[in-house]
Amino acid sequence: MSLQVAKELPFLRRYARALTGSQQTGDRYAAATLEAILEDRALLDTGISPKLALFKAFHSVWQTTGAPVAADAVDGIEARAQKLLAGLTPNTRETLLLRALEEFSYDDIAQIIMVSEDEARELLAIAYREMSKSVQGRIQIIEDEPLIALDIKSIVTEMGHDVTGIARTHTEAVALGARERPDLILADIHLADNSSGVDAVVELLREYPDTPVIFITAYPERLLTGEKPEPAFLIPKPFDEEQVRSAVSQAMFFASTQTLNA
Repeated sequence: MSLQVAKELPFLRRYARALTGSQQTGDRYAAATLEAILEDRALLDTGISPKLALFKAFHSVWQTTGAPVAADAVDGIEARAQKLLAGLTPNTRETLLLRALEEFSYDDIAQIIMVSEDEARELLAIAYREMSKSVQGRIQIIEDEPLIALDIKSIVTEMGHDVTGIARTHTEAVALGARERPDLILADIHLADNSSGVDAVVELLREYPDTPVIFITAYPERLLTGEKPEPAFLIPKPFDEEQVRSAVSQAMFFASTQTLNA
């Protein structure tokens, strides 16, 4: 069981960071979950899959603390994020992330957050309504596949966001970012000229350090290494519209505490 839990840990860390909007805070919650399991092995339900058991244990810790971000965030970005989160219906963001990011079934979500399956479905609907009203902003797309890039552009523009442009290479991405500052960067990892989307993002973040980033990759665990840049938001390939909408809504929600216009 320990080995199986370790295999699922990168995905818990991804979820915790997306949930809190902070790599540091999310990792603290993930670590607290492991500590709680070590103290009480009964937290890890052996009658269900290891991933489901780990996420269920996480929510036992999460619901006990009742804090969506770091408790010591008295000012700054995390404090503003906490204020925004306080206005959301309880369990809505959790449901949205569990469904769209981690691809749990409604039955699984019901077990994790301890609600009925019908309540899980309703919470997801509420989440989309509330998050879509939060903010609109400017999105830079870094993607070398034309059809995928256009698909992403269509999804985010339908959500009410503006696209600053589509870059196919590292050089194009940096030049585009220099021309027009993005509120969010949505980047593939492998680009047209064999350059790195990660390297492009690193360079852009030197100029705009608080800009949220969503990476698109077929191997999300390769970015969940504990080394920077380690994004709070990852979209696995192949993706569907719900995953893109979820990640963009989450990222823009937290970006609204920094640079966006509500």
